Amino acid sequence: MTIIHVYDGMMFDPRLLQAFVEIADAGSFTAAANRLNSTQSTLSQQISRLESAVRSSLLDRSARPVTLTPSGERLIGYARRILALHLEAAALLADPAGSRSLRVGLPDDLMTTAVCDAFAQFATTHPEIRLDVTTGLSRNLSRQFREGELDIAFVKEPQAKPDARASFQEPLAWVEAVSRAQPWQDPVPMVTFPPGGLYRDEMIERMEAARCRWYLAFTGNSLTSVMRAVEAGLGVSVLPLATIDADKVQVCQQFAPLPPMVLSVYAWEPDSATNELVSALIELISVDRI
Repeated sequence: MTIIHVYDGMMFDPRLLQAFVEIADAGSFTAAANRLNSTQSTLSQQISRLESAVRSSLLDRSARPVTLTPSGERLIGYARRILALHLEAAALLADPAGSRSLRVGLPDDLMTTAVCDAFAQFATTHPEIRLDVTTGLSRNLSRQFREGELDIAFVKEPQAKPDARASFQEPLAWVEAVSRAQPWQDPVPMVTFPPGGLYRDEMIERMEAARCRWYLAFTGNSLTSVMRAVEAGLGVSVLPLATIDADKVQVCQQFAPLPPMVLSVYAWEPDSATNELVSALIELISVDRI
């Protein structure tokens, strides 16, 4: 059995602590031996070893029933806690649930209800795997994947890299509020994601190329916040066509069409569970991009 505690340079063996606790509870060596399916002499030897380790007498053997000495009273609570933790740790290690982690990163706009349901189904089917899902900017997700911080990454990029498991075109469009009827006047208000976002860079690059003056009217950290700002008419933005709700925003025809980006899928481990999750996500995400 594993030795799990240290006392003044000595280890506490759970078997010795178990014998100590059983004798204290039973009030006799004989009764404790019966409980542990052991012998009285074996328990006596174990208690002697424990007392030698702590350098103090723990039980008053002359008393009937056997009672704890002052040192035994000090130790008994700790002994019970150590044994409880030992059992808890053994049970935890015996349960395979969550014994392996699978770290997934994807852009915020891909976290649809269907994708969340796919994660939940995978977690139910594979209780031994602990899913760790995060959303973020594609550039950050790509860096995290390359540095080994993610096992699976869905990223937007100008062109898929050779090790991509799959890639799809991601058509982009200038979008504005449905209620917008007039052309945008100079300077043009823009609704964007934070610095480092690909859509933000694309917007600024296109505005500069067209020699249009512009200013940042709103910066949002999520697709929801950006979409709400566009719906309210705070400005124009660039978003994937797959995310547009035609009842609330419309494609803005005032600016030149945008080339599509690429949605790429990367994964390190080719094991069956990883492949299963990647395949399920690819199937769901590709539906809006066919």
